[in-house]
Order: sequence, then structure tokens, then C-alpha cells
Amino acid sequence: MKSPFLNFVRDAIRAKQYSIRTEKTYLHWIVRYIRFHQMQHPKDMGAVHIRQFLDHLAVKGKVAANTQKTALNSLVFLYRQVLGVELEDFSDFYRARAPNKLPTVLTQQEISRLFSHLTGDALTCSALMYGSGLRVMETVRLRVQDVDFDKLTILVREGKGRKQRITTLAPELATRLRRQIDWVESLWHKDRQERTWGGVYLPNALERKYPSAPFELGWQYLFPAAGFSSDPRSDKSRRHHIGEQSVQRSVKRALNKASISKPASCHSLRHSFATHLLERGADIRTIQAQLGHSDIRTTEIYTHVLNRGGHAVRSPLSDLALKTS
Repeated sequence: MKSPFLNFVRDAIRAKQYSIRTEKTYLHWIVRYIRFHQMQHPKDMGAVHIRQFLDHLAVKGKVAANTQKTALNSLVFLYRQVLGVELEDFSDFYRARAPNKLPTVLTQQEISRLFSHLTGDALTCSALMYGSGLRVMETVRLRVQDVDFDKLTILVREGKGRKQRITTLAPELATRLRRQIDWVESLWHKDRQERTWGGVYLPNALERKYPSAPFELGWQYLFPAAGFSSDPRSDKSRRHHIGEQSVQRSVKRALNKASISKPASCHSLRHSFATHLLERGADIRTIQAQLGHSDIRTTEIYTHVLNRGGHAVRSPLSDLALKTS
């Protein structure tokens, strides 16, 4: 990165231990903001300039509401955390409209057909998304030690908003996940023989506190990449997790093969998890906790299916005959 200022911003983001994805996103919107205002330095701009940029995104750019919100978060971080400037009120900017639509939900028959066209990591990841209500990124970021076979739970340590939660694990997945861990262990033994191996990535605070942790089996990714890559934050040679796009592409192909015409995606499996739990009588608050929603109103979108109450959580994956290999 050539700009000293952007390097300064990047260092501030890393000091907060944000993910590499957040780093790239924030830098993207900060650069766009600067270019929109003909390369003026952010310290010479303020609330008026932010409002103009956000108005432009919504009116001219016609971006989605979440996209505009991401741009806003990036600029608020820039001014408050990097420049130390408390901005004047600019809340009257034109807000992009969020689409008023219900989530795409698959029937259990459709999910069974979808799974019949998936294999390997794509099948296991999809089963976790449907069986445990995980997002695709939460799935590929799972570590070996996040799976608790005794309690039949999964720890989501890198959820949206950097929140942790515990969700249910379908017992039908236990055999498949044990085999997955055996495979990870075999790779781990192999990696330990490589002199250039820098261990698995951990957030800076954890790696400083537990310097041996990156080299322990429990911290290795449950879905490791095929080879090593260079960590852009440290230049260390590491084995990262598989990319979410590879899972998304596999699911998209399987949807086509299964002749499912709904506008479905990986996230539809999470939507289906929540909806099917509601259909089976799970309480809305329980589903909120399983999904990791901060606001109950986010979860209430699933009440287009009857909310019959009830508190026990049994994964909907248990109703399917999933392949064990």
C-alpha cells in the first residue's frame, strides 16, 4: 500500500484486531470517499462531506441498504478511531431502502435433494449450515476444538460482529466430523515437518498470550485449505481455511442439478434451519440465541411460519438420512 495515510489507517484497523475482510472493506470505502471528493484529505472534511457521499451512494449509485451501512461504518471508524474526530450530526442523509422480502426457505425434501448432489467439504459445510444454523463464513472458520461431541454443541467464535455463541450439533454429523478431524490431524502432522510453517492464524491478542497455540491441533481449522499461503498481516506461511466461495459455488451447482428453482444460496440453509425449528415448535427466543441475533426483531422474520412455542432444540438435520462418507 503506497499511501502513508492508508497504511496508518490499516495499522489502526489491525490494532483493533479486525478480520482481514473488514480491513479490506474499510479501506475500500475510505478510498472511494477520498476519490469522490477529488482526493481531499479526510482531516479537511467532515459531516457535510460524509452526508454528500452517502447521498450519492443511495441516489446515484443505487446501492443496497447494507452496502450504504457498510460505507457509513467505515467512515465513522476513520473519523472516530483513526483521526480522533467527533463528527457533527449527519443522520439526515438519504437512506438506501432495504428490500422488503422474506428469506428463501427450502423444504426438507428440497434440502435432501440438494445434499444428494454434494460431496466432501461442501456437503459437510452445508449440513452444518442447515443442521446448526451457521453462516457460510462461520462454517469455514470453525476450529477443531469448536466441536463438542459430548455436549453435541458447536462454538461459533468468529460470528458476525465478532460475537461468540453456542449452537446445536446434530448427532448424525458426529461420525462425519470425527473423520474430518482425523484428516485435519494427518495434515497437522505433515505441516509440523515443514520448517517454513508458521502455525495457523490466530488473532494477535491470542497469539501473544498463547504463543504455542497456533501449532496445536485444537486451533487448526476444521476445513483446511489444500496448501500453504502467505498471511498478509505477518507474511508467515500458514494453512488457511477453505474459501467460502468454493462452498457457495458447489451449493449453486447442486441447486441446479437438484432442479430447485427458488433463488436459494448457502444462506438459505440457515434460513431453513430457523424456519424448520419454528415449525417444530421451538421458541423464538431459543432460535434467536441459536442464530446469534442481537435483536429479536431480526429473528421474528421467521414467524411467517406458525410460532407454536416450546423450548427444546433438536437439530432439523436429524430428520434427514445424511450420507456418512
